[in-house]
Amino acid sequence: MTVTATDKRQDDRPSGLCDAAISVDRELAQMDRKIDWLTRLTPTNIDHIWEGFQASGFRDMPDSHFGEGLTDDAPGMRRELFALPVREIENPLIEALLLEKQRELDRQIELVRMRGREGFIVASVDLFGHVSEQLLETARELLATVPILPPDECNVDAEGVCDAARAAVDRYRKHYPDFTCDVIVDPTPGTSMYVSAGNFHVAFDYRAPGSRVNPLIQHEIGTHVVTRHNGDRQPLHTLAGGLADYDVLQEGLAVLGEYLAGYLPAGRLRTLAARVVAAHMAVQEAQGAEIYACLVDECGLSADAAFDTAVRAKRGGGLTKDALYLKGLAELLAYLSHDGDLEILFLGKFALKQLYSLEKLIDDGILHAPEIIPSYLEDPAALQRLQHVRTVPLASLYQESPE
Repeated sequence: MTVTATDKRQDDRPSGLCDAAISVDRELAQMDRKIDWLTRLTPTNIDHIWEGFQASGFRDMPDSHFGEGLTDDAPGMRRELFALPVREIENPLIEALLLEKQRELDRQIELVRMRGREGFIVASVDLFGHVSEQLLETARELLATVPILPPDECNVDAEGVCDAARAAVDRYRKHYPDFTCDVIVDPTPGTSMYVSAGNFHVAFDYRAPGSRVNPLIQHEIGTHVVTRHNGDRQPLHTLAGGLADYDVLQEGLAVLGEYLAGYLPAGRLRTLAARVVAAHMAVQEAQGAEIYACLVDECGLSADAAFDTAVRAKRGGGLTKDALYLKGLAELLAYLSHDGDLEILFLGKFALKQLYSLEKLIDDGILHAPEIIPSYLEDPAALQRLQHVRTVPLASLYQESPE
């Protein structure tokens, strides 16, 4: 791996940042961690939901249960959030970026506060956007054209995934000793794998095809952890937790990483399209059982994939976040088709709409290029795939077998 930026972390007095910018940046990053909306919207009773759903003959899906919410803390957090001196920031680009993040955190607080209540869908659409007709049409076209191929055998358990994840972390740490990522076995069943606060979580009951383990690790560690590390090395620490609306590009990059790492199966692309359909149905207040039936009967998903997708769509009462995976992938392909630079997208967590401002801050010497790029980008075969990606339509972005 090649170091593309200075090794020295600039924590004491970041160049080009006024006192107000430093204070607001640190406080926003801390509040982002405190809200932790994803954990607060992850069901804690997935096993119970599946068992009850089966017992009902797949006609009635039990309600999801969640952990701690924010009902009592929300007013105080809002007061704290809007007391931050954002408008005292001297650099107008940084002021605009952090003002946008301040508003997003307010919407995240509202999302968690409305969990399980009437109005949650409105809060979800306010934060993540609605499912546009264009995106829904794209999803339906993919489901109609991308072939249904036999799934790979799930022959690797959680321990095997953890071993591979630790090996991936060790490879980064060999070149960058301060690269941190704990690999954690999650005791909550059915939660699959995910990254939270820079750590890689795998559910104890998780199983995956051996051919998919490395691509999925590149999705989670090669994208989500690497961009967090790079963002944390920037003077602007909100790039570690994410600027406003960063999810779209993050998930697009993560899915693309699976393809560049050698195996994005047709079934995965179909599942991303089905998530858009499920999110649209959730916004229309369809019940979990209705969404499941549509995903199985009309979208051709397996029972397990349909259940997982339906539960994800109904989180909190109807969450539109899952539509962002396909949206992010489509926007990323459009960016790359116009010769967009891939490596710069790993400097932290941000939205494509903010790239020009971030590049201007790099030119001004306030930010710097990414310190780490994903390990798969050192593979000549991955670079060849990247050139191919720049010219192919979304419907062709899958591999029939591991490359």
